[in-house]
Amino acid sequence: MSNKILICDDEPHIRMLLEQTLEDLEDEGVELLIATNGQEGLDTILEERPQLVFLDVMMPKLSGFEVCEKVKKEHGLSDVKIVLLTAKGQEVDRERGLSAGADEYFTKPFDPDDIYDFASETLGIE
Repeated sequence: MSNKILICDDEPHIRMLLEQTLEDLEDEGVELLIATNGQEGLDTILEERPQLVFLDVMMPKLSGFEVCEKVKKEHGLSDVKIVLLTAKGQEVDRERGLSAGADEYFTKPFDPDDIYDFASETLGIE
């Protein structure tokens, strides 16, 4: 089974930055998947079962909080690691994300090195 990472963000420049940050992992057999809104992200998670999801909070159709809750609580996919990415850096937002089932919470702007390190560590790639 190949490792998969889903990038789910409605902002094209954020998707591109995440793709560029993670593209070296493709050399290690990681498949990068892309979704542009919350519903597409949820559908992709249920169909593809990525090991790791970078999920924007504020998106059309379903918010990142809603997607996270559906994945973790309704579908019971605790093995899917979800990282919420948001411009909302207040502690109340972080707490909401973690209570929705997020495994990690990064505030935009994020350091690409932190994203890469988290992804490679989560997937067990040195």
